[in-house]
Amino acid sequence: MYTIGFIGSGKMAGAIIKGLIKTGFAKPEELIASQAETEGIEEKSKTLGIKITLDNKEVAKNSKIILIATKPNQAVDVLEEIKPFITSDKLIASIAAGVTTKRLEAHLPENTRVVRIMPNTPALVGEGMSGMVGGKFAKQEDLDYIYNLLSTIGKCIVVDDEAQIDIVTAISGSGPAFFYKVINEIARAGEKLGMDYEKALLLSIQTAIGSAKMALNREISMEELISNVATKGGCTRVGVDCMDEYNTEKVFFDVIKSTTEKACALGG
Repeated sequence: MYTIGFIGSGKMAGAIIKGLIKTGFAKPEELIASQAETEGIEEKSKTLGIKITLDNKEVAKNSKIILIATKPNQAVDVLEEIKPFITSDKLIASIAAGVTTKRLEAHLPENTRVVRIMPNTPALVGEGMSGMVGGKFAKQEDLDYIYNLLSTIGKCIVVDDEAQIDIVTAISGSGPAFFYKVINEIARAGEKLGMDYEKALLLSIQTAIGSAKMALNREISMEELISNVATKGGCTRVGVDCMDEYNTEKVFFDVIKSTTEKACALGG
């Protein structure tokens, strides 16, 4: 019997598997995963250090926790396939974007415990930010277990209202692309002013890393962090005033709002 089985062994599943093994949360022999294609299966099994099969039913039948790591449009078909093997002692967790706990439960035996997860791609470097919510029948111990599991690839929050998972999707699921864009555009600005792009990019990246760490470990408000750098009459204040003039607060609100609405529509 395996502790955790992954249906799907793509990049996100691989990141979680690596995190589980690296932190000692699970041993390689306690994990199993499936994939749809024969191609690359041996190489992936060797890289991850776990058994990989072509049979989703094998994963479902022999795992205590089953993590659905397929594309959203494949999730329902996979659930119907493994449904006969889902017993009351099994926990289903899903990272399929937009697929609600209600929809997951509808294709599983009655009273199945379900947890919905939204991880993000920085999990690939151990700096993931995940959000999660329990389904109708999930117990606190289920949420605690999945929370600890996700903590092996970064940080995690639990939301009480499933609608907030769409906001999680916009902020952390889609967020990396927004931050990459900001980092790159700051670097491109430096390039246009005469600096080598790669040097400007390093300046932008490392400044983002340092600023994020200071924000994460802050003992003061975000507004105070800004004020500490943007002192009155200084060059930073000119830049912050420029951002305020262009109303970047509204820009980022519109970005997150539109992304949240799209995430909600995907689940429809």
